[in-house]
Amino acid sequence: MNISLRIILLCLALFSSPFGALLANETSAATDSLFGQKSSSSLNSLSSSIEFVPVEQAYQFNLVVEEQQLVFNWEIRDGYYLYRDRFEFRSLNNSIELQAPSFDSGVVKWDEFFEKDLEVYYSQTTVRLPFSSTDDRVYLQIESQGCADAGLCYPPYKQWLDIDLTTGAVDISAVPPQQQTNNQNPPENISLPLVLLFALIGGLILNLMPCVFPILSIKVLSFTTTHQSNRSRHIHGLVYTSGVVLSFVVIAIVMLALRAAGESIGWGFQLQSPLFVIFLVYLFFVMGLGLSGYLEIGSNLMSLGQLSKRQEGLMSSFMTGVLATVIASPCTAPFMGPALGFAISQPTYVALLVFACLGLGMALPFILLAWIPGLTKRLPRPGAWMDTFKQFLAFPLYLTAVWLLWVAGRQTSMDVAAAVIAGLVLLVMGLWLWKLSAKLGGKLIAIAFLGAALAAPISTLSEDTEKSAFQAYSPERLSALRESGQPVFINLTADWCITCLVNERVALNSEKVTQLIDEQGIVYLKGDWTNSDPQITALLNKFQRSGVPLYLVYPRGPGPAQILPQILSESIIIEALTQASR
Repeated sequence: MNISLRIILLCLALFSSPFGALLANETSAATDSLFGQKSSSSLNSLSSSIEFVPVEQAYQFNLVVEEQQLVFNWEIRDGYYLYRDRFEFRSLNNSIELQAPSFDSGVVKWDEFFEKDLEVYYSQTTVRLPFSSTDDRVYLQIESQGCADAGLCYPPYKQWLDIDLTTGAVDISAVPPQQQTNNQNPPENISLPLVLLFALIGGLILNLMPCVFPILSIKVLSFTTTHQSNRSRHIHGLVYTSGVVLSFVVIAIVMLALRAAGESIGWGFQLQSPLFVIFLVYLFFVMGLGLSGYLEIGSNLMSLGQLSKRQEGLMSSFMTGVLATVIASPCTAPFMGPALGFAISQPTYVALLVFACLGLGMALPFILLAWIPGLTKRLPRPGAWMDTFKQFLAFPLYLTAVWLLWVAGRQTSMDVAAAVIAGLVLLVMGLWLWKLSAKLGGKLIAIAFLGAALAAPISTLSEDTEKSAFQAYSPERLSALRESGQPVFINLTADWCITCLVNERVALNSEKVTQLIDEQGIVYLKGDWTNSDPQITALLNKFQRSGVPLYLVYPRGPGPAQILPQILSESIIIEALTQASR
C-alpha cells in the first residue's frame, strides 16, 4: 500500500525528531514542490478526481459475429481500465458451447484494490470467444470488472446478450431476462395501504440498528430527567418527529431528482460518495467520544435532549431527528425493501408519502413516549447507571466507524483509509490541545490540528495516482528487454520508504515524465521491496546498495546502467531518460 505522503510528512514535521530534521534537509526542494505547487492544484482538482462515471459509460463494447467466433471490442474511457482475469462468459441455453476465450496482451499494474500485480487493459481491448451452436439464436451472460485510476473500483458488472447468429443482431441488457419480464409487468396486487404499513414497520425497525440504537437509547433516557410536563413532552416529540420525517422526504426528493436525470441510484445512494462515507466516519467517531465522556461538545452535537426545558431545546430535538436519519442511511431494515421498490416506480407524490411513512415509523417510539404518560413512568429511574450505560453505547458507534472506514477503503484505496485514521488521531489531539490550553495561541494550534484532521482524507483523495503504466521487475524480464535493445527505467522502492514516496510524488508521477516515458517507448520496471524479495535484494547487491531507493536507467541498445541520485527532481529524471532513449 502507498501511505499518504502528506500525512507522514506532516506527522514528522509536527514531532520534529532528528530523523525528521534530516529528512527535511535532504528533501527540502521536494517537499517545497509537494506542498507549494502540488497542494493547490490537487485541491482544485478534487471535484473532478472524484466524479466517476457510471460503469456502463466507463466500459462499452460492440459485438461482431464471425464464423464460429464472437469478437468483443471493448472501448475503455480515459482514466479507467479493465482486468483481464475478471472476464467471464456463460451460456444461458444448451444450444451453444463456448470455448476458451483469447485475450490481447495488456499491461501489468500493481493493483491496490486486490493488492497484487494484475494484467489490465487501457483504452481498448478485443476478446475473441470461439463457440459452436446448433441454433441460430443464443443467449450469453458476460461479466467484467474494472477500476478508475482515481481510486474507485466497480463491482463485477454483468450483462445479458440475446444474439441472432443469422443477422448478427445483438440485444444487450443490464438486467437478467426474467427480471426484464418482471419489470415490464409489475405486480398490481400490492396495495398502497400495505406498502405504507411496510414502510412504517421498516422505519420502526431502523431504531434497532447498531448505528441508530445508541442515539435512540440516550434520547429515551433523557425523557426521564427532562421535559417533565405533558406539554413539554408533546412539543419535543412532535419537533423530533418533524426532523426525522422532513429528512426522509428531502432524501426522497434528491433521489427521485437524480433518477429522473438518468442516475441509477436507490436508498443509501449518498454512501456511494467516498466523501460522505468519510464524513460519517468522523461523525460516528466524534459521537462515540461524546458518549465515552472524552468530548463535552459531543453531547451538544448529538442533541441528546439534555438542554433543559428552555424553548431553545426545540432545535436540539429537531436536529436529533435529522442526525438520526443521517446515521440511519447505511442501514436497510426488513420490510423497507418492498416499500422502497414500490415507491420508486410510482408517481412522485406516492413516493414521498412512502418515505414520509418511513420517517414516521422511525419516530414512532418518541411519539408514543411523548403522548402516552404511562410509558414515561415505566422507564428506569435516573441514576449513576445512566452514565455507565451511555459510555457502553459508544462502542457500537466506534464499530460502525470502523465498518465505514473499511467501506471508504474499498471505494478508494488504502491511502485514503490511512489518511482517515491519521485524521482521526489529529482530531483527538486537536481536541486535547483545545481543552488543555486557555490561551489564544494554544486555541489556534488546536484549530490548526482540527483543520489538518479534516484536510487529511481530502488531500489524499485529490492526489493523482501513479500515471505511468509499469511492469513488475524480474531478472528475466530485464534480460529480455536488454536483448531487444529497449531503453529501461528501473525503480526499486518500498511502501515504508519515505524518500521513495516523495520521489514518486514529486518527480516520477509528473506529467512531463510520464509523457516522456510513453512517447519514447521506455519500459518502466518497478521492484516492490515492501516485503522480502530475493531478486530485488540481488539487484541491490549488484550495485553495492543495501536498501531502497535505487533508480537505474538502461540506454537504448547496449550499454551499462546509469545510477540516478536517491533524491530525484523532475529535471534529473527527464535528462536521464532523454539520453537513454537516443
